[in-house]
Amino acid sequence: MLEKVFLVLAEAALETVPPEIQGHPAVVKDAERRGKKPGQILLDRSYHHFAMKKLPDAEKRGRPDIVHFCLLEALGSPLNQANKLETYVSTRGGLVIYVNPCVRLPRVYDRFKGVVEKLFAEGEIRSETGEMLLRCEKKSLKSLTESLNPSTKILLTEKGEYVNALGFSAALAGHARPLIMVGCFPHGDFTSETKALADKSLAIHKTPLEAWTIVSRVLCYIEQNLIPL
Repeated sequence: MLEKVFLVLAEAALETVPPEIQGHPAVVKDAERRGKKPGQILLDRSYHHFAMKKLPDAEKRGRPDIVHFCLLEALGSPLNQANKLETYVSTRGGLVIYVNPCVRLPRVYDRFKGVVEKLFAEGEIRSETGEMLLRCEKKSLKSLTESLNPSTKILLTEKGEYVNALGFSAALAGHARPLIMVGCFPHGDFTSETKALADKSLAIHKTPLEAWTIVSRVLCYIEQNLIPL
């Protein structure tokens, strides 16, 4: 019987502005607007598009909004409310964010960015009563998956084997602790290291979907077919 689902938002486009573009006028202007130093703010293509042009893998970076949407979908799901879901963010820069299932993230995007910036600066976010809400540490996706010890690891990718809702549920059937990886970047492909971690690579639609749509659908499939809620 399925006991717990691990959802990993993999290769997340979530990072502070890298040193090589902190002096760019677009970054400086945005930092001044927010009353912070350039190295303290999140890289965001909406504001830093021209500064990002020469960054390596620029097409995969600077989209905190994708992580925001995915987390809201996951944390608001019936599966999470039933305490059957653990959600993690693994960034392209080698950080892992541990997310308390009970945390209430800001719905407003700019406030969400502020929370993540504080998390990156301090390493953790606690409630007024001292409960750990978010924690960040240097850790690879491989180390995270090993520490969770899942019964199977599924990578959701448009290049994977196509399955419908019942086919996806069947892939998880018989696994008590499956881990599901969803890419949290705007363009490009998973790294070979990420692909090598998966026991199966699956696609739930015949054309590409937004990451938050994938999160919403796969959690719904699990709720409907595998865990009576």
